[in-house]
Amino acid sequence: MKFILLFFTIVLFSNLLTAQTQSPVYPNTKKTDQKDNYHGTVISDPYRWLEDDTASQVLEWVEAENTVTDQYISQIPFISKIKDRLEKLYNFARYSMPNRVGEYVFYRKNDGLQNQSIIYKQKGLNGTPEVFLDPNQLSRDGTITAELAGESIDKKWIAVTISKSGSDWQELEVYEVATGKKQTDKIEWVKFSGAAWAKDGFYYSRYDKPVDGKAFSNKNEFHKIYFHKLGSPQSDDQLVFWDKDHPLRYFGSSVSRDGKYLFISGSEGTSGNDLRVKNLTVPNAQFQILYKGFEFNYNLVDVINDQAYILTDDKSPNYKLISIDLKNIKSQKNILPEGKDLLQSASTSGGKLFANYLKNVSTEIKQYSLSGQLEKTIQLPGIGSAGGFYGEPDEKICFYAYSSFNYPTTIFSYDITTGKSDVYRKPEINFDPEQFVVKQEWYQSTDGTKIPLFIIHKKGLEMNGQNPTLLYGYGGFNISLTPGFNVNNLPFLENGGVYAMANLRGGGEFGESWHKAGMLEKKQSVFDDFISAGEFLIKSGYTSKERLAIEGGSNGGLLVGACLAQRPDLFKVAFPAVGVLDMLRFHKFTIGWGWVVEYGSSDSASQFPFLVKYSPLHNLKKGTSYPATLVTTADHDDRVVPAHSFKFIAALQDCQTGPNPTLIRISRKAGHGAGKPITKVMEEVAIKWGFMLYNMGLGYTEK
Repeated sequence: MKFILLFFTIVLFSNLLTAQTQSPVYPNTKKTDQKDNYHGTVISDPYRWLEDDTASQVLEWVEAENTVTDQYISQIPFISKIKDRLEKLYNFARYSMPNRVGEYVFYRKNDGLQNQSIIYKQKGLNGTPEVFLDPNQLSRDGTITAELAGESIDKKWIAVTISKSGSDWQELEVYEVATGKKQTDKIEWVKFSGAAWAKDGFYYSRYDKPVDGKAFSNKNEFHKIYFHKLGSPQSDDQLVFWDKDHPLRYFGSSVSRDGKYLFISGSEGTSGNDLRVKNLTVPNAQFQILYKGFEFNYNLVDVINDQAYILTDDKSPNYKLISIDLKNIKSQKNILPEGKDLLQSASTSGGKLFANYLKNVSTEIKQYSLSGQLEKTIQLPGIGSAGGFYGEPDEKICFYAYSSFNYPTTIFSYDITTGKSDVYRKPEINFDPEQFVVKQEWYQSTDGTKIPLFIIHKKGLEMNGQNPTLLYGYGGFNISLTPGFNVNNLPFLENGGVYAMANLRGGGEFGESWHKAGMLEKKQSVFDDFISAGEFLIKSGYTSKERLAIEGGSNGGLLVGACLAQRPDLFKVAFPAVGVLDMLRFHKFTIGWGWVVEYGSSDSASQFPFLVKYSPLHNLKKGTSYPATLVTTADHDDRVVPAHSFKFIAALQDCQTGPNPTLIRISRKAGHGAGKPITKVMEEVAIKWGFMLYNMGLGYTEK
């Protein structure tokens, strides 16, 4: 009997290896002789035709690529087991923080496996919950999302944004708070906007209606702010603000909670803004410029008694909180001066200020008076991430959420007077956090800079260099990666995997100076940081080159694409998701122009050289053995258009030598990632872990 089992095991393992060494047969992607002259340098772009995402030949190519990927994935025997485990893990109730709207409290809840969380309301914190809006009823496949976008000053009305198939395009609707009755108001072609209510309506941002068939790819220009009067058709909306001389700027609006002041913030990209204000109580009042752009960030926190509280990095890379007297805008005070730790955000509730600091990539919350006097440091459960502490000036209790890698997101109530925290909503999930170790390591990058790295694995894991390891990173746009719970990682961690998250330069973990150290001509530092993280994990005995995978999405997709191009020998598996992969043309699609302040532009003779030097698409080399790669994108991604991924995978398949598969998976009725149905999420996660383990010659043991 033992001989039979041994023989069966040998044959099974042999078959598994044989399947892995059979390279997929890729579609024959045509090349054209397209060439472009960049400041005297001629660059070939043979896959330019793939940019036309709605053309019949592109749709046929997409279908062919998906067929190859589906066939490959179907041979991985344990993906269904991973998905089964995910379904068990996901099957727990998840809540958002309560949000008070007059006498009602709103929150979101997902019973477990619902595609979209349901919006509930109740009277007070102890009232009977009732469904206010169920997005799952808006589509059969759960691809329509609904989010609360802002309530009216008198708390009678609330706006809701509707998004379809993951697109950034939104529609605004209005509901009566008390009855939940949907009104006739419908606003289309909204992007990057909420509803900033005034007396009888709200301000919002939108673009003009796009060309038919090009809504998800054409460049978006002239972001405009309109005022919509409740009950009127959109055609009657009043144009309030736009900049006819600068088509490539974003504009957002907000109104003070008393309805007195309208603020408009303008930006040329993702960093730096201007800020202006208008007094809505003064007839024919004009906008006053509070701060000119675009060197620094000015984020409005609140307006209390005509004092505007503003979070800014103006000559303060770690940010500070200031106040400005809106009756005399030349009068400005420092409320919370810049400190050694990053002041990540600030909020108000119950007449108090709450400052969210990031200390060594972990949250620290402090409570202050409105004048900036320290009152309390709030005790959090451990090293992790927390956010919340917002509410009305008369609140006695506010709420915050706390999470860490092995601590599921828990909502706490906070007594503003006593400083006491109590658990309000604690998830009951099918896993034991005591089985896992969370640690923070520091390693040196290429130039000697010390970079923090979070590492999570099961207790007692042997550091023999053979553990499957996933290294995740982002490194851009001033975004901080902080400790947080992710149920998607549990099947991998339970099976002896190591999950590592690097806090690369370009992010916001240590303020604006950390961000600037990884942008524009310094972007290569981000890739060096990530590559050094992989080398550290190998040197420290966590893993080996044959067991190391890398993952990142959006700007993180650029990170993965650049690193697999620069160091194909270092990684076994790569997951570039919805990535910015063509650094010479990213600014020509939808809102890609907004990233020029972060990356630079190939239109600039001084910036083209460093862009082409690291652009993933342009640094793939024929005859190279690249990692097993699964590129992912979606047909409704109108932020990082799928053409990036299309062109990159076509080039990668053409350049690849050796047995490692280079595949692309193009999701339908999905976008950049936000609002994705749970069914799609679980399927994608199961495929990711299955693809990774399979290409490392490993299996999966069901828990």
